[in-house]
Amino acid sequence: MITANARATFGPGEPFKATTIARRDLGPHDVLIEIKYCGICHSDIHHARGEWRAEEYPLVPGHEIAGIVAAVGTEVTKFVVGDRVGVGCMVDSCGECENCRKGEEQYCLKGNTLTYGDVDKYGQRTQGGYSTHIVVTEDFVLRIPDGIELDVAAPLLCAGITTYSPLRHWGAGPGKKVAVVGLGGLGHMAVKLAHAMGAEVTVLSQSLKKKDDGLRLGADHYYATRDPETFEKLAGSFDLIINTVSAKIDIDAYISLLALDGTLVNVGAPAEPLSLNVFSLLGQRRSFAGSMIGGIRETQEMLDFCARHHIAPEIEVISADKIDEAYERVLASDVRYRFVIDISTMETV
Repeated sequence: MITANARATFGPGEPFKATTIARRDLGPHDVLIEIKYCGICHSDIHHARGEWRAEEYPLVPGHEIAGIVAAVGTEVTKFVVGDRVGVGCMVDSCGECENCRKGEEQYCLKGNTLTYGDVDKYGQRTQGGYSTHIVVTEDFVLRIPDGIELDVAAPLLCAGITTYSPLRHWGAGPGKKVAVVGLGGLGHMAVKLAHAMGAEVTVLSQSLKKKDDGLRLGADHYYATRDPETFEKLAGSFDLIINTVSAKIDIDAYISLLALDGTLVNVGAPAEPLSLNVFSLLGQRRSFAGSMIGGIRETQEMLDFCARHHIAPEIEVISADKIDEAYERVLASDVRYRFVIDISTMETV
Protein backbone atom coordinates (compact mmCIF):
# COMPACT_ATOMS: atom_id res chain seq x y z
CA MET A 1 0.00 0.00 0.00
CA ILE A 2 1.03 3.61 -0.61
CA THR A 3 0.74 6.10 2.25
CA ALA A 4 -0.42 9.65 1.49
CA ASN A 5 -0.71 12.70 3.70
CA ALA A 6 -4.23 14.10 3.70
CA ARG A 7 -6.75 16.41 5.30
CA ALA A 8 -9.93 14.70 6.49
CA THR A 9 -13.09 15.55 8.37
CA PHE A 10 -14.07 13.02 11.00
CA GLY A 11 -17.76 13.85 11.25
CA PRO A 12 -20.48 16.20 9.94
CA GLY A 13 -19.42 19.76 10.58
CA GLU A 14 -16.14 18.77 12.26
CA PRO A 15 -12.96 20.66 11.33
CA PHE A 16 -10.40 19.19 8.99
CA LYS A 17 -7.39 17.48 10.54
CA ALA A 18 -4.09 16.25 9.18
CA THR A 19 -4.01 12.49 8.75
CA THR A 20 -2.61 9.74 6.55
CA ILE A 21 -4.54 7.48 4.19
CA ALA A 22 -3.64 4.32 2.29
CA ARG A 23 -3.69 4.14 -1.48
CA ARG A 24 -3.70 0.78 -3.24
CA ASP A 25 -0.57 -0.57 -4.86
CA LEU A 26 -0.45 -0.05 -8.61
CA GLY A 27 -2.26 -2.60 -10.72
CA PRO A 28 -1.28 -3.14 -14.36
CA HIS A 29 -3.48 -0.27 -15.64
CA ASP A 30 -3.11 2.11 -12.70
CA VAL A 31 -1.46 5.51 -12.53
CA LEU A 32 0.04 7.00 -9.37
CA ILE A 33 -0.40 10.77 -9.32
CA GLU A 34 1.49 13.18 -7.10
CA ILE A 35 -1.20 15.78 -6.47
CA LYS A 36 -0.08 19.38 -6.76
CA TYR A 37 -3.40 21.23 -6.48
CA CYS A 38 -6.99 20.40 -5.59
CA GLY A 39 -9.96 22.70 -6.01
CA ILE A 40 -12.71 23.13 -3.43
CA CYS A 41 -16.18 22.49 -4.85
CA HIS A 42 -19.46 23.37 -3.13
CA SER A 43 -20.36 19.69 -3.33
CA ASP A 44 -17.32 18.96 -1.13
CA ILE A 45 -19.07 20.96 1.57
CA HIS A 46 -22.33 19.07 1.13
CA HIS A 47 -20.51 15.74 1.41
CA ALA A 48 -18.25 16.78 4.29
CA ARG A 49 -21.26 17.92 6.29
CA GLY A 50 -23.48 14.95 5.38
CA GLU A 51 -26.10 17.19 3.78
CA TRP A 52 -26.87 14.99 0.77
CA ARG A 53 -26.64 11.57 2.42
CA ALA A 54 -25.19 9.74 5.37
CA GLU A 55 -21.41 9.67 4.90
CA GLU A 56 -18.76 7.35 6.24
CA TYR A 57 -15.98 9.12 8.12
CA PRO A 58 -13.15 9.99 8.09
CA LEU A 59 -13.75 11.59 4.71
CA VAL A 60 -11.15 13.16 2.42
CA PRO A 61 -13.02 15.26 -0.17
CA GLY A 62 -11.68 16.70 -3.40
CA HIS A 63 -12.51 15.91 -7.03
CA GLU A 64 -10.72 18.74 -8.82
CA ILE A 65 -7.27 17.19 -8.92
CA ALA A 66 -4.20 18.29 -10.87
CA GLY A 67 -0.77 16.78 -10.57
CA ILE A 68 2.12 14.86 -12.08
CA VAL A 69 2.37 11.16 -12.93
CA ALA A 70 4.75 9.61 -10.39
CA ALA A 71 4.54 5.95 -11.49
CA VAL A 72 2.57 3.76 -13.88
CA GLY A 73 1.45 0.14 -13.94
CA THR A 74 3.11 -2.40 -16.20
CA GLU A 75 0.40 -2.24 -18.89
CA VAL A 76 -0.34 1.50 -18.91
CA THR A 77 -0.14 2.91 -22.45
CA LYS A 78 -1.69 6.39 -22.14
CA PHE A 79 0.69 8.05 -19.69
CA VAL A 80 4.34 8.11 -18.63
CA VAL A 81 6.09 9.41 -15.53
CA GLY A 82 6.22 13.21 -15.59
CA ASP A 83 2.99 13.78 -17.52
CA ARG A 84 0.72 16.61 -16.34
CA VAL A 85 -2.63 15.06 -15.50
CA GLY A 86 -5.95 15.56 -13.77
CA VAL A 87 -8.73 13.58 -12.12
CA GLY A 88 -12.33 14.71 -11.84
CA CYS A 89 -15.45 13.52 -10.06
CA MET A 90 -15.21 9.82 -10.93
CA VAL A 91 -12.44 7.26 -10.97
CA ASP A 92 -14.12 4.22 -12.56
CA SER A 93 -17.29 2.84 -14.13
CA CYS A 94 -18.49 -0.51 -15.42
CA GLY A 95 -17.23 0.25 -18.94
CA GLU A 96 -19.78 -2.15 -20.40
CA CYS A 97 -23.25 -0.59 -20.22
CA GLU A 98 -24.79 1.36 -23.08
CA ASN A 99 -23.97 4.73 -21.52
CA CYS A 100 -20.34 3.83 -20.83
CA ARG A 101 -19.91 2.60 -24.39
CA LYS A 102 -21.19 5.98 -25.57
CA GLY A 103 -18.52 7.75 -23.51
CA GLU A 104 -21.07 8.94 -20.94
CA GLU A 105 -19.50 7.25 -17.93
CA GLN A 106 -21.03 9.84 -15.62
CA TYR A 107 -24.37 8.17 -16.33
CA CYS A 108 -23.11 4.58 -15.94
CA LEU A 109 -26.18 2.37 -15.57
CA LYS A 110 -24.44 0.29 -12.92
CA GLY A 111 -23.18 3.38 -11.11
CA ASN A 112 -19.77 4.97 -11.57
CA THR A 113 -17.23 5.11 -8.76
CA LEU A 114 -16.95 8.58 -7.24
CA THR A 115 -13.52 9.99 -6.48
CA TYR A 116 -14.37 10.10 -2.78
CA GLY A 117 -17.05 8.78 -0.48
CA ASP A 118 -17.63 5.65 -2.56
CA VAL A 119 -16.56 2.02 -2.63
CA ASP A 120 -14.39 0.88 -5.55
CA LYS A 121 -14.26 -2.50 -7.25
CA TYR A 122 -11.56 -3.57 -4.81
CA GLY A 123 -13.93 -3.02 -1.90
CA GLN A 124 -11.96 -0.03 -0.66
CA ARG A 125 -13.42 3.32 0.37
CA THR A 126 -12.41 6.05 -2.08
CA GLN A 127 -10.76 9.18 -0.73
CA GLY A 128 -10.27 12.40 -2.67
CA GLY A 129 -7.76 15.01 -3.62
CA TYR A 130 -7.17 16.78 -0.32
CA SER A 131 -4.13 14.50 -0.22
CA THR A 132 -0.64 14.15 -1.63
CA HIS A 133 -1.17 11.10 -3.86
CA ILE A 134 -3.94 9.15 -5.58
CA VAL A 135 -4.03 5.95 -7.63
CA VAL A 136 -6.47 5.88 -10.57
CA THR A 137 -6.98 3.54 -13.50
CA GLU A 138 -5.54 5.14 -16.64
CA ASP A 139 -8.93 5.36 -18.39
CA PHE A 140 -10.10 7.94 -15.86
CA VAL A 141 -7.00 10.13 -15.94
CA LEU A 142 -7.09 13.32 -18.04
CA ARG A 143 -4.17 14.92 -19.84
CA ILE A 144 -3.70 18.59 -18.96
CA PRO A 145 -2.60 20.58 -22.03
CA ASP A 146 0.66 22.50 -21.79
CA GLY A 147 -1.16 25.82 -22.14
CA ILE A 148 -2.93 25.42 -18.78
CA GLU A 149 -1.10 25.78 -15.47
CA LEU A 150 -1.81 23.10 -12.89
CA ASP A 151 -3.34 25.41 -10.29
CA VAL A 152 -6.00 26.75 -12.66
CA ALA A 153 -6.45 23.35 -14.29
CA ALA A 154 -7.78 21.82 -11.07
CA PRO A 155 -11.25 23.52 -11.03
CA LEU A 156 -11.76 22.67 -14.70
CA LEU A 157 -12.12 19.01 -13.67
CA CYS A 158 -15.50 19.81 -12.06
CA ALA A 159 -16.55 23.46 -12.47
CA GLY A 160 -15.30 23.46 -16.05
CA ILE A 161 -16.88 20.26 -17.28
CA THR A 162 -20.10 20.75 -15.27
CA THR A 163 -20.83 23.89 -17.29
CA TYR A 164 -19.18 22.90 -20.57
CA SER A 165 -21.26 19.72 -20.93
CA PRO A 166 -24.75 21.33 -20.94
CA LEU A 167 -23.55 24.24 -23.06
CA ARG A 168 -22.36 21.79 -25.70
CA HIS A 169 -25.31 19.43 -25.37
CA TRP A 170 -27.93 22.18 -25.78
CA GLY A 171 -26.04 23.92 -28.59
CA ALA A 172 -24.70 27.14 -27.14
CA GLY A 173 -23.08 29.07 -29.96
CA PRO A 174 -23.51 31.91 -32.44
CA GLY A 175 -27.11 33.10 -32.66
CA LYS A 176 -28.06 31.59 -29.29
CA LYS A 177 -28.98 33.61 -26.21
CA VAL A 178 -27.65 32.01 -23.03
CA ALA A 179 -28.34 33.14 -19.46
CA VAL A 180 -26.26 32.06 -16.47
CA VAL A 181 -27.92 32.12 -13.06
CA GLY A 182 -25.33 32.91 -10.39
CA LEU A 183 -21.79 34.17 -10.80
CA GLY A 184 -19.86 31.86 -8.50
CA GLY A 185 -17.44 28.99 -9.06
CA LEU A 186 -19.67 27.34 -11.67
CA GLY A 187 -21.27 30.49 -13.02
CA HIS A 188 -18.10 32.33 -13.88
CA MET A 189 -16.91 29.31 -15.88
CA ALA A 190 -20.26 29.10 -17.68
CA VAL A 191 -19.89 32.74 -18.72
CA LYS A 192 -16.36 32.26 -20.03
CA LEU A 193 -17.22 29.07 -21.91
CA ALA A 194 -20.49 30.32 -23.43
CA HIS A 195 -18.75 33.50 -24.57
CA ALA A 196 -15.94 31.48 -26.19
CA MET A 197 -18.57 29.33 -27.95
CA GLY A 198 -19.98 32.48 -29.54
CA ALA A 199 -23.27 32.82 -27.66
CA GLU A 200 -24.80 36.06 -26.44
CA VAL A 201 -24.39 35.77 -22.67
CA THR A 202 -26.45 37.29 -19.86
CA VAL A 203 -25.72 36.94 -16.14
CA LEU A 204 -28.69 36.75 -13.78
CA SER A 205 -27.46 37.44 -10.26
CA GLN A 206 -29.22 38.57 -7.09
CA SER A 207 -27.56 41.96 -7.18
CA LEU A 208 -25.32 44.05 -9.41
CA LYS A 209 -22.30 43.87 -7.10
CA LYS A 210 -20.41 41.57 -9.48
CA LYS A 211 -21.51 43.31 -12.66
CA ASP A 212 -18.06 44.59 -13.56
CA ASP A 213 -16.65 41.09 -13.10
CA GLY A 214 -19.40 39.54 -15.19
CA LEU A 215 -18.80 41.86 -18.11
CA ARG A 216 -15.03 41.37 -17.82
CA LEU A 217 -15.47 37.59 -17.90
CA GLY A 218 -17.41 37.76 -21.16
CA ALA A 219 -21.05 38.53 -20.38
CA ASP A 220 -22.86 40.86 -22.77
CA HIS A 221 -25.57 41.76 -20.23
CA TYR A 222 -26.01 41.61 -16.48
CA TYR A 223 -29.27 41.84 -14.50
CA ALA A 224 -30.25 41.75 -10.84
CA THR A 225 -32.89 39.12 -10.08
CA ARG A 226 -33.95 40.96 -6.92
CA ASP A 227 -35.42 43.59 -9.24
CA PRO A 228 -38.92 42.40 -10.28
CA GLU A 229 -38.60 44.38 -13.51
CA THR A 230 -35.84 41.98 -14.62
CA PHE A 231 -38.34 39.15 -15.09
CA GLU A 232 -40.78 41.42 -16.92
CA LYS A 233 -38.13 42.84 -19.23
CA LEU A 234 -36.50 39.51 -20.08
CA ALA A 235 -39.63 37.34 -20.42
CA GLY A 236 -39.30 34.90 -23.32
CA SER A 237 -35.70 35.93 -24.09
CA PHE A 238 -33.39 32.94 -23.77
CA ASP A 239 -32.71 29.76 -25.68
CA LEU A 240 -30.80 28.26 -22.77
CA ILE A 241 -30.50 29.08 -19.08
CA ILE A 242 -27.81 27.42 -16.96
CA ASN A 243 -28.74 27.52 -13.28
CA THR A 244 -25.54 27.17 -11.27
CA VAL A 245 -26.77 28.02 -7.77
CA SER A 246 -27.06 25.41 -5.04
CA ALA A 247 -30.00 27.11 -3.35
CA LYS A 248 -33.76 27.00 -3.77
CA ILE A 249 -35.02 29.42 -6.42
CA ASP A 250 -38.39 30.16 -8.04
CA ILE A 251 -38.13 27.78 -10.99
CA ASP A 252 -41.35 29.05 -12.58
CA ALA A 253 -40.03 32.61 -12.65
CA TYR A 254 -36.86 31.55 -14.47
CA ILE A 255 -38.74 29.29 -16.88
CA SER A 256 -40.76 32.36 -17.88
CA LEU A 257 -37.54 33.81 -19.27
CA LEU A 258 -37.22 31.03 -21.87
CA ALA A 259 -38.11 31.52 -25.51
CA LEU A 260 -40.02 28.96 -27.58
CA ASP A 261 -38.31 25.55 -27.16
CA GLY A 262 -35.93 27.00 -24.60
CA THR A 263 -34.39 24.90 -21.83
CA LEU A 264 -33.54 25.65 -18.21
CA VAL A 265 -30.75 23.31 -17.08
CA ASN A 266 -29.94 22.81 -13.41
CA VAL A 267 -26.30 22.09 -12.64
CA GLY A 268 -26.40 23.45 -9.11
CA ALA A 269 -27.62 20.84 -6.62
CA PRO A 270 -29.56 22.30 -3.68
CA ALA A 271 -30.11 20.00 -0.71
CA GLU A 272 -33.86 20.70 -0.67
CA PRO A 273 -36.35 19.74 -3.43
CA LEU A 274 -37.36 22.21 -6.13
CA SER A 275 -40.90 22.48 -7.47
CA LEU A 276 -42.56 23.93 -10.54
CA ASN A 277 -45.96 24.42 -12.11
CA VAL A 278 -46.17 22.27 -15.23
CA PHE A 279 -48.07 25.04 -17.02
CA SER A 280 -44.78 26.97 -17.02
CA LEU A 281 -43.53 24.40 -19.51
CA LEU A 282 -46.58 23.84 -21.67
CA GLY A 283 -47.14 27.26 -23.18
CA GLN A 284 -43.91 27.65 -25.14
CA ARG A 285 -42.80 24.00 -25.32
CA ARG A 286 -40.15 24.78 -22.74
CA SER A 287 -38.00 22.20 -20.95
CA PHE A 288 -36.57 21.88 -17.44
CA ALA A 289 -33.52 19.61 -17.37
CA GLY A 290 -30.54 18.60 -15.30
CA SER A 291 -26.94 17.81 -16.16
CA MET A 292 -24.00 16.22 -14.37
CA ILE A 293 -20.31 16.66 -15.20
CA GLY A 294 -19.29 14.93 -18.44
CA GLY A 295 -17.70 11.72 -19.64
CA ILE A 296 -13.95 11.26 -19.91
CA ARG A 297 -13.90 11.97 -23.64
CA GLU A 298 -15.91 15.18 -23.24
CA THR A 299 -13.81 16.27 -20.25
CA GLN A 300 -10.65 15.96 -22.34
CA GLU A 301 -12.42 17.91 -25.09
CA MET A 302 -13.20 20.63 -22.56
CA LEU A 303 -9.59 20.84 -21.39
CA ASP A 304 -8.37 21.13 -24.98
CA PHE A 305 -11.03 23.77 -25.71
CA CYS A 306 -9.91 25.81 -22.71
CA ALA A 307 -6.28 25.58 -23.83
CA ARG A 308 -7.16 26.76 -27.36
CA HIS A 309 -9.26 29.66 -26.11
CA HIS A 310 -7.01 30.58 -23.17
CA ILE A 311 -9.81 29.97 -20.66
CA ALA A 312 -8.95 29.50 -17.01
CA PRO A 313 -10.95 29.85 -13.80
CA GLU A 314 -10.36 32.75 -11.44
CA ILE A 315 -8.79 31.20 -8.37
CA GLU A 316 -7.49 31.91 -4.89
CA VAL A 317 -4.76 29.49 -3.81
CA ILE A 318 -4.81 28.54 -0.13
CA SER A 319 -2.76 26.37 2.19
CA ALA A 320 -4.16 23.13 3.60
CA ASP A 321 -4.74 24.65 7.03
CA LYS A 322 -7.24 27.12 5.54
CA ILE A 323 -9.81 24.56 4.32
CA ASP A 324 -12.32 25.21 7.11
CA GLU A 325 -12.06 28.94 6.58
CA ALA A 326 -12.49 28.46 2.84
CA TYR A 327 -15.68 26.44 3.38
CA GLU A 328 -17.20 29.28 5.40
CA ARG A 329 -16.18 31.79 2.77
CA VAL A 330 -17.75 29.69 0.00
CA LEU A 331 -21.02 29.62 1.94
CA ALA A 332 -20.79 33.40 2.37
CA SER A 333 -20.07 33.88 -1.36
CA ASP A 334 -16.75 35.41 -0.33
CA VAL A 335 -14.54 33.97 -3.07
CA ARG A 336 -13.82 35.07 -6.60
CA TYR A 337 -14.23 32.46 -7.81
CA ARG A 338 -12.69 29.13 -6.79
CA PHE A 339 -10.47 28.09 -3.91
CA VAL A 340 -7.57 25.81 -4.82
CA ILE A 341 -5.49 24.00 -2.19
CA ASP A 342 -1.72 24.02 -2.63
CA ILE A 343 -1.01 20.41 -1.74
CA SER A 344 2.65 21.15 -1.04
CA THR A 345 1.41 22.64 2.24
CA MET A 346 0.04 19.24 3.35
CA GLU A 347 2.32 18.56 6.31
CA THR A 348 3.58 15.13 7.35
CA VAL A 349 1.58 13.59 10.19
